[in-house]
Amino acid sequence: MKRWAIYTVLLYAFALILLTVPAISIAFGNWGKTDSSASFNEVWKIYLNWGYWVWLAVLVAGQVLLLLLPINIAERRLPTRRPLQTPIIVSAFFLANLCFAGIFSILCAIFTDKTFELFDLSALFNFGANQNGQTTTNNSGLGALLTMIVTVFVFWLVWAIVFRRATKSDDPDALVKRLTRWLLRGSILELIIAVPSHVIVRRRDDCCAPAGTFWGIATGISVMLLCFGPGVFFLFVERCKRLQPKATNQTEAPKN
Repeated sequence: MKRWAIYTVLLYAFALILLTVPAISIAFGNWGKTDSSASFNEVWKIYLNWGYWVWLAVLVAGQVLLLLLPINIAERRLPTRRPLQTPIIVSAFFLANLCFAGIFSILCAIFTDKTFELFDLSALFNFGANQNGQTTTNNSGLGALLTMIVTVFVFWLVWAIVFRRATKSDDPDALVKRLTRWLLRGSILELIIAVPSHVIVRRRDDCCAPAGTFWGIATGISVMLLCFGPGVFFLFVERCKRLQPKATNQTEAPKN
């Protein structure tokens, strides 16, 4: 069963890598102009960015953790309540990212590039104050990044509590189905928000806002594909079960 789980994870990672360049080309192409796609050389530079591989590693790790429970179910092992907490925590994390990405996309469509200034705790705590006591602008973006991380963490905590209470009495099989259903619905709703927001900011020729809305699109697509992981794994398991009787009959035929 672990071998089929590895195949599922590799398939998911391959799909993300394969869709990266087309997604960036479509999202940042010069719409309606002579050059209808982003520069080929610029798009491919994404594979040289360490942040891209960190993002990919987080998604792949999430897929691995979500498959731990289906592996136990396929191997007919009755898991204790403790392993059941793992898919709840992982699902809450991705749903928190979906909520943040959807809200951030809406804000980008409304406040344009000023959205990044809204997510900046450095001004609140005067991290950028100079020696004269005057607050300066923090151009490093560290304050905005810190605010985003804190916001996602808050969403993560809230959704973990909600999932924990909503799935407290579920059996393992029902738990997997319910969590993947929540993630699938959340990713579809988030894409309904992120895609129109990206169209709006692109037609306005905003500077930084398209990066925020594209992050929403990338998050929605990635989580949507993530939801199909357990389903694909169970398809592999069913295929394996159908092949096992044939192999058993072939081995027992010479004895008869």
